[in-house]
Amino acid sequence: MSAAAKPLPAEDLDHVLAHTRELWTEARGQTFFVTGGTGFFGQWLLESFTHANDALALGMRAVVLTRDPAAFAHKAPHLAARADVRLHLGDLRTFAFPAGHFDGLIHAAADTDVWTKNKEASRGEVIAFVKAGTTRILDFAEQAGVKNFLLVSSGAVYGPQPPECPPVSEDSSGVPDPQAPGSAWGEGKCVAEQLCLAHARRLGLALKIARGFVFVGPLQPLDGHYALGNFIGDALRGDPIEVRGDGTPIRSYLYAADLAIWLWTIFFRGPTGRAYNVGSDEALSIAELADAVNRALQKNCPVIIRQIAAPGRPGSRYVPAIRRAETELGLRVRVSLDEAIQKTAAWHGTANG
Repeated sequence: MSAAAKPLPAEDLDHVLAHTRELWTEARGQTFFVTGGTGFFGQWLLESFTHANDALALGMRAVVLTRDPAAFAHKAPHLAARADVRLHLGDLRTFAFPAGHFDGLIHAAADTDVWTKNKEASRGEVIAFVKAGTTRILDFAEQAGVKNFLLVSSGAVYGPQPPECPPVSEDSSGVPDPQAPGSAWGEGKCVAEQLCLAHARRLGLALKIARGFVFVGPLQPLDGHYALGNFIGDALRGDPIEVRGDGTPIRSYLYAADLAIWLWTIFFRGPTGRAYNVGSDEALSIAELADAVNRALQKNCPVIIRQIAAPGRPGSRYVPAIRRAETELGLRVRVSLDEAIQKTAAWHGTANG
């Protein structure tokens, strides 16, 4: 079975349910609208949603916006075939509003292709894309009578983190540097948050904001833009683990099943207008990450660092403070990095076997 069509591990879905079970009671019989359902965040949300629906006989329904229902069905046939998941054709910026009342809305669309693949897109085009999509989804939320709204935002709203900076908190005054390459996505997410906050104040919408950082888990590609996925792929093939940069950037990684727990908890229990960082605060360098993959998978692959760190050049850091989520919502990192690497590798190994 290909990774694209493979369901998530049952033990991971049980893990999510075990730590969200009490949240689902209020959702019995409700209908939700979801954007970004074919993405990494979205599919984890949908699979944990359907797992809870089955286990607790909740009678919930989800309508998922997608530009390509056939591609969704190919990627996740086990979801597309379900009676409690309905695909709604449309582009985020122009989709026709489905009829009826919706109790909750999860806006998890993150078309990163706009800036990761289309390198010719201008900063203005990226921000305009995010703004248009957010405005459209807010107009729909108003028409559909949505009361509970989760905006999946990004840690990119804080802008660059100096290497000596402690993990960045939700109260940080940092902003994206408009002169920095790749800053448009963070700027766009700032715009999206402001639009949602204004809408929430005007209509009494229970808006919650989840600012995502870096994650690992099944469904993450092993040949994409993400260092950890690429490292796991290298190790599974027995190839050298290739660090394409100089190995100095500092990152942290939250396992995807924990991610789903955090997102559902913020959606159901987060106070209105409150933003929460979502991620791990266990920081390590990319070079250390390559060694961690070898350790977790019991490999001895050589690590090749392609670039030499330039003297005096400031490093890169992208690590959240998570105290607010811990103290206000009782959230914590439950799956260690070593276990996260092992689980991700095992899923990909069986998917391709």
